[in-house]
Amino acid sequence: MTFSFNILALTFLSLLTTTAITSSTTTIGVTYKPSSSPNLPTPEHVASTLQSLHIPAVHLLHPTPASIRAFAYSNISLLLTIPNSFISSFAANRSSSTDWLYNHVLPFYPRARISLISVGNDVVSSSELDPTNSDPSTVLLPAMRNLNLSLGDLGIKNIRVSTTFSFIKVMEQLFPPSTAGFLEPIDKVIIKPVLQFLDDNNSSFLIDVVPYDVYKLHSEIPIGFALFQENPFNFRDDGNTAVRYRNLFDMMVDGVVASLANSGHQNIRIIVTRTGWPSSSSISGYVEAEASQLFAEMYLKGLIAHMKSGMGTPLRKDGVAEVYIYELFDEEDDNNPNSSSSVMSARNGSRSDKTGEHQWGILYPNMTMKFDLDFSGSEKASGIKFAGWVGLFLWIFGEIVFWLL
Repeated sequence: MTFSFNILALTFLSLLTTTAITSSTTTIGVTYKPSSSPNLPTPEHVASTLQSLHIPAVHLLHPTPASIRAFAYSNISLLLTIPNSFISSFAANRSSSTDWLYNHVLPFYPRARISLISVGNDVVSSSELDPTNSDPSTVLLPAMRNLNLSLGDLGIKNIRVSTTFSFIKVMEQLFPPSTAGFLEPIDKVIIKPVLQFLDDNNSSFLIDVVPYDVYKLHSEIPIGFALFQENPFNFRDDGNTAVRYRNLFDMMVDGVVASLANSGHQNIRIIVTRTGWPSSSSISGYVEAEASQLFAEMYLKGLIAHMKSGMGTPLRKDGVAEVYIYELFDEEDDNNPNSSSSVMSARNGSRSDKTGEHQWGILYPNMTMKFDLDFSGSEKASGIKFAGWVGLFLWIFGEIVFWLL
């Protein structure tokens, strides 16, 4: 009875969003992990370049005081992600979270426009927690509460607190989106308490949504569907809601929308903290045909055009509130717990069980663009129709190369 009611509610929601006359565009930002490498530009140079590219928001992974200071007076909004290694100490002692704020926030806010702080990233599968207190179900929410209380103690009321999940680590199924749910026991012991905290504090649900990872895990997904390419074969229908999906990103986001609704928290904003497509890979001499500069540019152009169109998703007309492209500079991600390679061997129907590095960067170290991307909002969704046929042809060629290697 509950399942039928939820399907009915989601169907009604999809009808409402289809007939809505208002729409909003999503804030498109980029992910930046500060580095001390002499081969990469300074945070000040990065901040200046991002301003010139009209990028309004930055997701700072492992933020340093110097990197936060660089964005002061820049009018660029900042989302800070605290490393997982801090979570246990935050949970055990509120003074630890206060000390972190004294070093990373208080000296720069509000000159640096910090809007949200994520307590960790993909904590449910992290190996970076304190070994003496490494159960995320016992440390994550206390750490979030203590950080939130510390912000209040310092008189900071406009910075929200959340945590980041990974789609492929917490979602029970991909299709149909209307029947999606969070994995157990993660849902009961971690996600539901976190959702209540987010609702109580007017915060957002943060999640990594990377179609490339899902595409690599599901061999039946057409490449064009994952790359926002419009052609007659790129769609999937949800029989429960009569919704037709034209791209994998929307299908994944609506799975999250349905899961939030099934948990009784349908009004929480969704922020996609990580999305992108690798432009190359290196796996012990093995080359992944799908990890190419051509496909990466197709995905990113399609994503930007779709976000700027204001179309939202079938189940959420306003779409996601913010989306962050991963990442500014190439970085080896063979230890990245969110990548498909880290879970490939545990899933059936995958295209490959090999692991290795992928390059996700959109800028070269000299701060020139790797792709022809326009963050100003002038790109239109219709502009990718022709590219869809090109992508279809190139994919046929790519598949031949892929299986011959």
